[in-house]
Amino acid sequence: MRRSIPVVAATLGLALTLTACSGSGSGDTGDDTSAAPSESAATGTLTMWVDDTRIDEMKPVVATFTEDTGIEVDLVEKATGDIGKDFVAQVPTGEGPDIIVSAHDGLGEWVNNGVVAPLELGDKAGDFSDSAIAGVTYDGKVYGTPISIENIALVRNNALLTDTPAATFDELVAQAKTAGTPFSVLVQQGEASDPYHLYPLQTSFGAPVFEQSADGSYTDTLTLGGPAGEAFATYLAKLGTDKVLDLAVDGEKAKQAFLDGQAPYMITGPWNTSAFEEEDMDITVLPVPSAGGQPAQPFVGVQGVFISAKSENPVLANELVVNYLTTEAAQDALYAEGGRMPANAASAAKVDNPILKGFGEAGATGAPMPAIPAMSSVWAFWGATEAQIISGQAEPVSAWNTMVTNIQDAVDKV
Repeated sequence: MRRSIPVVAATLGLALTLTACSGSGSGDTGDDTSAAPSESAATGTLTMWVDDTRIDEMKPVVATFTEDTGIEVDLVEKATGDIGKDFVAQVPTGEGPDIIVSAHDGLGEWVNNGVVAPLELGDKAGDFSDSAIAGVTYDGKVYGTPISIENIALVRNNALLTDTPAATFDELVAQAKTAGTPFSVLVQQGEASDPYHLYPLQTSFGAPVFEQSADGSYTDTLTLGGPAGEAFATYLAKLGTDKVLDLAVDGEKAKQAFLDGQAPYMITGPWNTSAFEEEDMDITVLPVPSAGGQPAQPFVGVQGVFISAKSENPVLANELVVNYLTTEAAQDALYAEGGRMPANAASAAKVDNPILKGFGEAGATGAPMPAIPAMSSVWAFWGATEAQIISGQAEPVSAWNTMVTNIQDAVDKV
């Protein structure tokens, strides 16, 4: 059921005095050209790009916005893998959208290419978690409204184990072995390992990938080296030797093994739990326990709404992005349609799905995925090195230090 979401009257009044025009590249809006000028002056049209995983949940929400304001929104579906690069390519030509809905990890590239505009959330920023705001912040400026968050966590098959959650990862592995299954804790890997799924363990050693500023935004200073990184590398080798981690177990194999009851625990995200529920598995979602003594912080993915720096309708865009989609009611509606954990704290507090609540609690102290361009220099070296360490092909400390040197060299060239 859609709910009408009140808007800020002063801004709306200004917005509705603008002459209607399409967003850059929006094409024919379908307006009746015979309409009286006064009618046309009371409406406007925005073009919003939405990736293919979010467009269905956005449709009824923007329809309600249009009903409340008279501002039309032309939704354009884009493939997840194309939306960010198309945004960078088309905004400078005048063919881009007014607004883009996407994951936050392309933000640094968008800022550096001058295609996204900063926002003034003001007091509304306090309605969101620190990690959600950090995800849409770059170089000290906020550029988007966060609408949902997601992260990995520990999923337990309650048919195999119902013990009190372990306090450390080593205790978890020992606990899991009592189930007598082929695997203890499934953590998807593959030939190039999987730093994303291993990141909670790495941060628990105090070795995050990049330094964070006081406002939560990232600098390009590497922090995954030094004694903390070396300690994690040594632990990674132990997990490989003990067969907790196996490069032959990629994402699909890990998922199937868990579905088949071959492990009591799996580190994964909400994108897999629907398959577990469809098989009527009794599961519980828990935080990943620490391996190194510090909090295990998963990466948090922030889904945000951003305004083009070249929007022809910046006031209307601000009305939708800042004054509408930040509200509790709007985020309630997005959750009702899409089932994603809302970024708005009040909306998130009302979520009663125990699976999503578990992921939310596990990600409460998580770290937003770095959106800085330097992050693109990290993944290949990171994964290859972890694979060598896990498989026993490299001495962990020296391999890790070589990796840090190689990543630094690559970052310096960005």
